[in-house]
Amino acid sequence: MTATSDTRSGDDAGGTPLRFDPGELRSFAAGVLHVAGMPRDRAEVVAEGLVEADLYGHTTHGLALLAEYVEEVESGEMAVEGEPEVIASRGASACWDARRLPGIWVTARALAEACDRADEFGVGSVAIRRSHHIGCLASFIEAPARRGHLVLVLSSDPSDAMVAPFGGTTAVMTPNPIAAGIPTGGDPILLDISMSITTAGMSARQRARGERLPGQWLIDAEGRPSDDPEVLGNGGALLPIGGLDHGHKGFALGLLVEALTQGLSGFGRADEPTGWGAGVLVLAFAPDGFGGGGAFARQMDRLAETCLASSPVNADRSVRLPGQLALARKAAALRDGLELFAEIPSELHALAERLGHPPPAAR
Repeated sequence: MTATSDTRSGDDAGGTPLRFDPGELRSFAAGVLHVAGMPRDRAEVVAEGLVEADLYGHTTHGLALLAEYVEEVESGEMAVEGEPEVIASRGASACWDARRLPGIWVTARALAEACDRADEFGVGSVAIRRSHHIGCLASFIEAPARRGHLVLVLSSDPSDAMVAPFGGTTAVMTPNPIAAGIPTGGDPILLDISMSITTAGMSARQRARGERLPGQWLIDAEGRPSDDPEVLGNGGALLPIGGLDHGHKGFALGLLVEALTQGLSGFGRADEPTGWGAGVLVLAFAPDGFGGGGAFARQMDRLAETCLASSPVNADRSVRLPGQLALARKAAALRDGLELFAEIPSELHALAERLGHPPPAAR
């Protein structure tokens, strides 16, 4: 449930990269989700999250997911009516049963709730069980971080297993990403990291294209490292961060994510769920409830400045902070138009034709 950056785009007949207006893409995505049966207000939130992922360059978790989301709405696998059920609510914390409502919409709403509780208590948290897929975690964190909240989003899918534990070959967990938005005096620091070396989305994309991964990020059924995504259909698995050498670190962090998502929400692998979904934990901290917002910004600004001043390994490539490249991509796309990954424009046109909805027009 995490994102993978890849900005290769579709071309027109003359080989020129296709660029789209992000606002038009949001309107299109919201429109087709609404035609499929999702209420307009929820469709707009989901569409914004998908396009935001593409703006950052996380193309496996952006509009590449739209057709699957539409199918899930049409089949009833993604619920579209009703509200999350409040399982618990106590001071700074809450637990919701999302009842398979749209994951992006539920998570955005939960993060807003967590920020409200943080403003009152210093920290706020919402654990979510039985959510539908929540898309790109990075898409949730920039806005609250710009408003001064330190926020985290963690996610896992108890219905699936793709990542092997350290020392094993059998898949046990999902990539189990952690995203965080850290306020500074300028742009926030944004991180979105899976506890596996690569993601299921990138592996599936490379497999569909008949291509290998850039590194030996998988393990086959015999315990050998591999860059061939075909091993995932033949008893293989994704390797945790650290690989065969230091994978105990990624494995341990993956366990922590499952404890914080499935454990705290009270629903997970022990329930043997089926269907594409997520267990989620969102956390928000209001620095004024601790050492103070000004003091927090002073410390983070000094840390950021020190990192950026570090002597680079490559003189032509300076050190950058997490999220810096994603924010630069987003600014360029908002200015010049968004280049979608190669296969996505044709997929959007096919979806538009099937639903009888006008397709997005390239600039």
